[in-house]
Amino acid sequence: MNWQTAIILVVMSLMIGWLLSPVWRQSLRKQRIAATPFPTRWRKILKQQLPLYRALPADLQLRLKKLIQLFLAEKQFIGCEGLEITDEIRINIAAQACLLMLNRPTQLFPNLKTILVYPAAYQVPQTQPDAAGVVHDQVQIRLGESWQQGKVVLSWPDSQHGAADPTDGHNVVLHEFAHQLDQENGAANGAPFLASTEAYRVWSKVLGSEFQTLQQRLAQGLPSLFDPYAATNPAEFFAVITEVFFEQGQLFQQQHPALYQQLKQYYRLDPALWSQ
Repeated sequence: MNWQTAIILVVMSLMIGWLLSPVWRQSLRKQRIAATPFPTRWRKILKQQLPLYRALPADLQLRLKKLIQLFLAEKQFIGCEGLEITDEIRINIAAQACLLMLNRPTQLFPNLKTILVYPAAYQVPQTQPDAAGVVHDQVQIRLGESWQQGKVVLSWPDSQHGAADPTDGHNVVLHEFAHQLDQENGAANGAPFLASTEAYRVWSKVLGSEFQTLQQRLAQGLPSLFDPYAATNPAEFFAVITEVFFEQGQLFQQQHPALYQQLKQYYRLDPALWSQ
């Protein structure tokens, strides 16, 4: 065997290996999904249940539909406490989640595998020590939560309500999926993956300052565009301001221009331009 033949064989082996690789198969699968027409019944659900979808420019509407198809092909929905998962539930939640990914050139929530959906707000047992160190059993009512272990939990009525009113600044699906983005690089801390060290520096400066200002305003009894829950910690701050960014973009930009600019750069979107 001469060296030219050896090189050809090596190249062919590499090509065969690539064609058989999981990366190639995944890429081919995504292409097939993207080429599949968006079902008419799904389009009706979008138009009926998501006013924010109707406010999107035409190119973003098309992009959102492709992301929804990919999301539904990759993620599993499980109904809890007897809830039957329907197309209405799947499309509604997937559409809201995919809003966060409209212009982001990354994988679609790569760590997420399962969405657990409850028929109402659900109870979570907890233990809480008091000042004397005595541990008490408590029950907390939740509308949703995001787990690092590949799960998001949601209350269906609250998810549906968040989609139906896209201007109140409250949306449990946007909130929990913002946590998913935050958790891609470890425990949620209000600092998701950013492009550079400089981007992290500016992000930390702007969000840190706004977070402290919010805490100070709340301590003084002053109003804020953001829900008081945002002052809990930086992770909740990021999730809450994401809700407001998508639902009250114009007010957000007017009252917090520097903070708005950070989210605009991160999500690569400008909701202040969307008319609703």
